[in-house]
Parts: sequence; structure tokens; C-alpha cells
Amino acid sequence: MTSLDAVLDRIDRDLDQSVGRLFDFLRIQSVSTDPAFKDQCRAAAEYVAKDLSSLGMEASIRPTEGHAIVVGKTPQGESAGKGPKVLFYGHYDVQPVDPLELWQTPPFEPRIDTLPDGRKIIVARGACDDKGQAMTFIEACRAFKAVTGKLPLPITVMLEGEEECGSAHLFDFVKDNAAELKQDLALICDTSMWDPQTPMITTSLRGLVYEEVKLTCADRDLHSGLFGGAAQNPIRVLAKILADMHDDNGRVTLPGFYDGVRDLPADIKADLRGLNLTAEDFLAPVGLKVPAGEKGYMLIEQIATRPTAEINGIVGGYTGEGAKTVLPGKAMAKVSFRLVGAQDPQKVRDAFRAFVRARLPEDCTAEFTNFGLAPAFDLGFDNPALIKARAALAAEWGKKAVTVGEGGSIPIVADFKRLLGMDTIMVGFALDDDRVHSPNEKFDLTSFHKGTRSWARILSALAE
Repeated sequence: MTSLDAVLDRIDRDLDQSVGRLFDFLRIQSVSTDPAFKDQCRAAAEYVAKDLSSLGMEASIRPTEGHAIVVGKTPQGESAGKGPKVLFYGHYDVQPVDPLELWQTPPFEPRIDTLPDGRKIIVARGACDDKGQAMTFIEACRAFKAVTGKLPLPITVMLEGEEECGSAHLFDFVKDNAAELKQDLALICDTSMWDPQTPMITTSLRGLVYEEVKLTCADRDLHSGLFGGAAQNPIRVLAKILADMHDDNGRVTLPGFYDGVRDLPADIKADLRGLNLTAEDFLAPVGLKVPAGEKGYMLIEQIATRPTAEINGIVGGYTGEGAKTVLPGKAMAKVSFRLVGAQDPQKVRDAFRAFVRARLPEDCTAEFTNFGLAPAFDLGFDNPALIKARAALAAEWGKKAVTVGEGGSIPIVADFKRLLGMDTIMVGFALDDDRVHSPNEKFDLTSFHKGTRSWARILSALAE
């Protein structure tokens, strides 16, 4: 029996105790956004620090102006193997439980339940997001410690307490402690599987540019009967500008917008095609049926690996009950751009503003406000750690691990790359029906068990 086999056997035999430790963690009401739970958030940080200390790590609770950040580090010379030094990031805070009346049982009293299809699940707030997922990594480390006496790699664990309310103090913490936190590779377990049988690694995250544009024409709202036809209408101007942002094929028309955007390699594209994500699967549940993105790209590419420009809101004139015949003096829109690859957020912002200004008629001015500039994160498909992680997941699940881009953003991942020069491997075990952020949140027992085994395999592969 190899040491990995012994570690996996230990995880199997210790499953009940692992679930028990997770239950202790889940009972702590660490709702970060509500000041009433401040002491509970502190208790969760203390729980994590104590648990990491039990693995032989040097653990400390680092105060911030908000909730504390817990850091645990393998003492120098205390790890086996000569693989990369890794930083594992997660969070101990959870979402509020409202509406409480929709919970079948109290949200901080974890329980095991069985679904109609026979799956056993762990039900509690934070079961999946992110306490259960974070504990898959910690439990894998615990098994290595129990079997070999050491952790397989030099590991630093960083768990924050404000992810569910915007991670307001995390960026400055990482920046101020860059020398301590910089490792060779970052690991995150706060993402999902493709389906209950297919493991997945998130290899890209879209960046974000969020702009507000306000057009002003007349110095007040005007009577549309008296001024209509003569006075410039800012809603009409704005609507035309926004409509001009896409061509008939769904491509964004801002000059230079696609600079830094790369097509997927043929083999990765073939993997995504094999997932067979259809409009019926993705759009029908929200009452739609026809993909509206760039023509010539699969639906899964449109939502995950291609850049977008979307109008998030538009306001102007009279919007109350009944009729009021005004010609508005102002009109406003909020517009967001999701970025991929090497797109430059500042260049996209500047291109949008130039695009608007170039289309302004006489008697119309524009003001702009920015609410976000974040670059995309893109992990190279030839990254050695990614290749090893995919092989480890395939060995555990018996299926090829797919690599899929995430349509949303996790800002800290881009910060890890920009501030610390680290790539991030994002492996998660959440499922679509885990009810994350909703009443009756759950985490499949199989996800917890095989997630722990998966991390053991990944750590072993990285240590080789």
C-alpha cells in the first residue's frame, strides 16, 4: 500500500468524525454582514485557528477593521515532499438565513437527510458555501498528518470572514502581507462540479468594467407637446448609442474591444462541446429559448469564455403611474462589460467613453462614473499544476475532469496573480441543487467525502 492509499483509507475510515467536526463548525452562526453576529464570527475564526493548530500549523488570528482573517502555516521543514509551496484560500463566514420560515429545520442545527433519489446530504447554512468545501481540504491535510506525520507540501491556509459581504479588507491584507502570503500556487475550493459525477476545474474568471453614463440635454424636463420635435431627447440619443454597441451577429463594436481575447484550443473546445449544454438546459428554466450571444460560438462559450457588454439599467423621464407628457432633460444607463483573457479594463472603459462621446449630437453632454475595474483571470491549459490536478480528479471520480470558465468574477484570484504572481487552481464540489445562499442549503455527503479524497490525490500529485 502506498502512502496515498493509506491516506485515502484513513479518510474513508474517519468520515464520521470528519462530518462531526464539520457539524461543530456549522453550528457557529458566522453571518458576516450582520453586526449582531460579530461574536459568532470571532468564534468561527477561533475554531479554524484551533483546528489548524491541531494539524501542527502555526495558526494565528489576524485582526482587520472588519472580521478577522485566520492564517495557518506549515512550520519550516515540517512538510514532506518537495513540491510547490501552496496557499489555500477559503472563508468561514456565511450568508444570512432569511427568510427563516422557509427552512425545514433550524439553519444552524446541521443534520443528515436523504433525498428522494437516495443521495445523503448535509443540511445547514454554510454546508456548501464555504465551510463544507473548505473542510474538504483541511480534512485531507488531517489524514496526511495522521498517516505520515507530516503534510505533503509546505501549506499556508488563509480563511477570511468577509467574503459574503464583499471582502472589504482582504485586498489590503494581502497587499500588506504579500511577502508572507506569496507562494508558488494558490488553491481554492469554492466552486462547483459540472454534474454529480463529473469533476470540474475552473480555469478562467471574467473581469469586470462597470460604468454609469448620464446624458443631459435641456436644463429641465420639457412639455413634449410644446418642445417635442425641436428639443433633443436624451433617452432617444442614449438608446441609439446603446443599440450601436452590438452588431447583427452579437459582437461588441467598441474599437479595440477584442484586443487580448483568444479562442480556445481545439481540444478544450471539443471537451466543452462534449458537455452538450443546450438552450433547453440553460435558458428554458428562466423562460427563454434562443441564445443571444455572439453567433458562431457555443452557448457555454457565450456564458463563460467570451467577453460581453450588457445594459444593466436605463432611466429617464417620467416612470410613475399613469401618463405625464414630458420630454426629459436627462437620461442615465448602467453598463457592464465582462472581460476575458488579456483584455485591459482601463482600455475598455476608455473605449466605451470615447464611443459614447463620438455619438453625441449638439446640445447633449455626457458624464461618466465607474463602479468597478477588474481584470480577468486566465489559467494556461498547459499549466503543470492544472495537468496534475486534472489527472488526480479523474483518478478519484473515474471521469475526465473538465476545464470550464466561470462567467462571474472572484476578485481575489486576480489579486493573487497581480500582487503575488501566483496562478490559482479552483476545484470545487458544489452541485446545482445545493441551494447556496437560499433556505435549506445543503452539501452532498458524497461531495464532502470524495472532495476530501480528491484533495488528498491533488496534494499527493503536486508533491511528486
